[in-house]
Amino acid sequence: MKIITYNVNGLRAALKKGWLDWLKSTNADVICLQEIKATPDLIPEIALLEQLGYEHYWYPAQKKGYSGTAIFTKVSPKRVEYGCGHELYDFEGRIIRADFEKFSVMSTYFPSGTTGETRQTFKYQFLDDFQQYSDRLLKDIPNLIVCGDYNICHRAIDIHNPKSNANTSGFLPEEREWMENFINSGYVDSFRHLNPEPHQYSWWSYRAGARARNLGWRIDYNMVSAPLASQIEKSYLLNDAVHSDHCPVVVEISE
Repeated sequence: MKIITYNVNGLRAALKKGWLDWLKSTNADVICLQEIKATPDLIPEIALLEQLGYEHYWYPAQKKGYSGTAIFTKVSPKRVEYGCGHELYDFEGRIIRADFEKFSVMSTYFPSGTTGETRQTFKYQFLDDFQQYSDRLLKDIPNLIVCGDYNICHRAIDIHNPKSNANTSGFLPEEREWMENFINSGYVDSFRHLNPEPHQYSWWSYRAGARARNLGWRIDYNMVSAPLASQIEKSYLLNDAVHSDHCPVVVEISE
């Protein structure tokens, strides 16, 4: 089963850059989207999406043009869960989960703290609450894949300049410690599990030609719960896809 996570930074903008043709070429079974910034009624290409064989489940933010997650899947889920039951995060459409026969897949969009102290505090609260949410979920759904934009670089290898970014949101010690603890609570970073090499990133600033120079951050993950770890067959970046300031990240799971 081929699963892709992709922060599209606005699905309507991505569609204008050939996103649907790209999706067809990937032949993904499940694609988890973040920052859709749209509701389905604003997407005239939905009929084309359905022609490709995808069912589509949307969880847009209440605020128009902001945040939001979605899951497009060729495999019919048994159940779709919208939100996590926390009003603040559900208002921003940050979590959607599809339950399949043998495992569940979640699309998540973690908050960014780059706009100031208020949002950084919000981010820390989200991290605490998400850890508790995950702990509860794993008891009922031990086979879980948490895909998404975590807005955190885990280790120095995951960022182009760790020294100059040591005090930057997304690479703060507290955030990195949370990521370490989250993984230790029952997950495998599927990309690093198979790819120990440096200079592999999933997000680049639009400034100063950062993408062309590969001055990036790896902040998008497919975290696979420990019971599924032996079924990770492949995990890789699709950094030639340029519909967004992020690139897609793929994990292939044997069934």
